[in-house]
Amino acid sequence: MTAHYDPPTTEHGAPAVWGPPPAAPPQGPEAGEPRQPFVRRLWRGRPEDPRWVRPALLGLLATTLLLYLYNLSASGYANSFYSAAVQAGSRSWKAFFFGSLDAGNAITVDKPPASLWPMELSVRVFGLNSWAILAPEVLMGVATVAVVYAAVRRRFSPVAGLSAGAVLALTPVAALMFRFDNPDAMLALLMSVACYLVVRGLEDGRTKWLVWAGAAIGVAFLAKTLQAFLILPALAVVYAVCAPVSPRKRFGQLAAATLALVVSGGWWVAIVELWPASSRPYIGGSQNNSFLELTFGYNGLGRLNGEETGSVGGGGGGAGGTGMWGETGWDRMFNSEIGGQISWLLPAGLILLVAGLVATRKARRTSVTRASFLVWGGSLLMTTVVFSYMAGIFHQYYTVALAPYLAAVVGMGAGLLWERRRELWAAIALAASVVAAAAWGYVLLNRTPDYVPWLKWLVLVGGLTAALGLVFAGRISRQLALGAAALGLVAALAGPTAYTLSTLQEGHTGSIVTAGPAGASVMGGRGGGPGGGMRGGFGGGMPAGQGQRNQQGQRNQPGQQGRQGQQNGNGFGFPGGGRTGEGGMGGAGGVGGLLNGASVSSEARKLLEKDASRYTWVAASIGSQNAAGYQLATGDPVMAIGGFNGTDPSPTPAQFKKYVEEGKIHYFIAGGGMGVGGNSGSASQISSWIQSTFKKVTVGSATFYDLTQKASG
Repeated sequence: MTAHYDPPTTEHGAPAVWGPPPAAPPQGPEAGEPRQPFVRRLWRGRPEDPRWVRPALLGLLATTLLLYLYNLSASGYANSFYSAAVQAGSRSWKAFFFGSLDAGNAITVDKPPASLWPMELSVRVFGLNSWAILAPEVLMGVATVAVVYAAVRRRFSPVAGLSAGAVLALTPVAALMFRFDNPDAMLALLMSVACYLVVRGLEDGRTKWLVWAGAAIGVAFLAKTLQAFLILPALAVVYAVCAPVSPRKRFGQLAAATLALVVSGGWWVAIVELWPASSRPYIGGSQNNSFLELTFGYNGLGRLNGEETGSVGGGGGGAGGTGMWGETGWDRMFNSEIGGQISWLLPAGLILLVAGLVATRKARRTSVTRASFLVWGGSLLMTTVVFSYMAGIFHQYYTVALAPYLAAVVGMGAGLLWERRRELWAAIALAASVVAAAAWGYVLLNRTPDYVPWLKWLVLVGGLTAALGLVFAGRISRQLALGAAALGLVAALAGPTAYTLSTLQEGHTGSIVTAGPAGASVMGGRGGGPGGGMRGGFGGGMPAGQGQRNQQGQRNQPGQQGRQGQQNGNGFGFPGGGRTGEGGMGGAGGVGGLLNGASVSSEARKLLEKDASRYTWVAASIGSQNAAGYQLATGDPVMAIGGFNGTDPSPTPAQFKKYVEEGKIHYFIAGGGMGVGGNSGSASQISSWIQSTFKKVTVGSATFYDLTQKASG
């Protein structure tokens, strides 16, 4: 099939490339030329590209890979909640399919399992260690950079595509989450693929591109449920208006894409809902053992209105409201909680988006250049608005979803304005975007005044100088304009690059992690040290504990405490909020909490491993994180009573007693659960029954109950 080529002057009157325009449309086998060998095509790239382009792309991808692999094992098991599920899925195909937290299949994680599958397959091949868990996430990050490059390069220049890829790779929250085991890496990759495929469909009107886009979003649903649907309105509207086919065919194609979405995302849901509940694990996060209830409740509307049943607390209310998960409002992406994670180029991106739409305002309806801005820009705006006003559970790292959209908009906008820089308005708009990036970079760097204090001045002065050069020098000579553009790019990326390098230097563990240096992200304007309570939070003056330095990819080692965290990074006031282990491990007593798993002593591990093969679960504990710590330490299934927060009604007291009578559980681990707001009625009743019935066993400072021995007297 001949590669698509759209003459660059037909849409906006100027070459749609940043650099020399191609001399002729690309040729292919349909034009009578033999197809080049794959290796040559891989290295050479497009025939019309300068020879340096493909090596530059491969260099960008290789650099991204090396950066993201650097110091990877410092994060150990990262989020032990998901790592425990990966361990379970590597031991049991049933756990693999359902996304169970344990190989005994008592309860699932509170998400669908697709994001776990690559990690579980990796662990099956390479064994349980940090690299086997996190390397697939790194590969997804590199793939996302490649997709964003490809999307921008199709309509713009090689430099525009490379710039977009670099912006994505150097976004701090991207460097964090493409090295972490949460579902967000897969989600970001699949959303980028969906946008790319929609633009391909807008080029030639072929149904297959839209169908594949629907399939990508369906699989993304199996990674992180309804968040995958945030960009659907933007994609559907742009295609319905701009596709180069008749209206009837457009809506037929959208219907086919919807069907592909339902099939690719619904097959697993249908199996789970039809599977007898008695022979599958309980759906974690739900209150009635239903994945649909989880999807539309705790993981759906509850995230928007703050009414997540079974959650640890309420949301922020309406516009400008303040709650447990921070302030909501139009400026949420820029505040002290979120700004340093994602917003470095957001002001510049918005300027470039508007400029791109202005530049293509007179283009025909089917203009793919304008449609590209609408697809990527619409996805950026839709996701930003929802994130800004959602009142339910919201973590800073969610913003990695914005990174591909923002990177694409920046690359496209800068590339288009560069080609039109001799027009005064375009030169001013390009200069304004550089000023916005530099000024906002200065503000963000000034929020951490002790971190590379000279950098903010370099960013500000460099950006202002580059802006002047783009307005005036560009009208004198191309060489001066290139120098100004290079200086502007350096000034814009210096801040996020510094934060990204800081992120790579440290390990990150727990459920709430942030990118950048100490103090880069504080909830509610607090945090940064011991006792920093969460706004509306959980008991404000709780001491900050030690972050777990993790296990260097090994099992949880006996009683190892983490290196002292640089800060109580999330500002929540939870024990263990260190940078290297944000949300850190529990103390030497071996009790985990809401944010991460327990640190397990060698004596406790030996106790649980003795006769482990005789039991379905070597132990049970309230809360998934506590159970996860012991499961990763022993390699044996540990039942999480009440799921993640300890609030799910599973198992019921009657079910648990039956398990004990049948000899399926050896020990109960005292403590655990979220420790705030109380655990579920089931968890509380089970705990009370155990403590009054069975023999207590103390190992160091950890307490167990032997469920095979009744208490004397």
